[in-house]
Amino acid sequence: MWAEALDLLQGGEQLRRRFFTVESLQSLPCWEPSVDLYENADELRLLVALPGVNSRQVEVLLDEQGLLVRGERPIPSACQQAAIHRLEIPYGRFERRIALPPGPYRLSEQFIEEGCLVLVLRRH
Repeated sequence: MWAEALDLLQGGEQLRRRFFTVESLQSLPCWEPSVDLYENADELRLLVALPGVNSRQVEVLLDEQGLLVRGERPIPSACQQAAIHRLEIPYGRFERRIALPPGPYRLSEQFIEEGCLVLVLRRH
């Protein structure tokens, strides 16, 4: 029984590390979305997994350090007063800084498609 309890604690800690980090400037907890990055001739295409997030809830910043994607996924209003039996999908603030391959880029396109934020960066 003790081993099972330790396994559960370890699993919870792994989930916490996977979805929650601490934002140093604002000290607010947030989670990091998964990202795929593809490079073709003169463009980078990023897919940021944000199911259930509206494009109005996302901020994208491109600077010399790379790309920053941040925003918030609110808990659905129908669930706010409900008793929670399982909560595996991260909600609340999210933020992800993505290092880019060397080169000057500009954000060419930004849209949500099938639960992913799609960002197209072009070299300039």
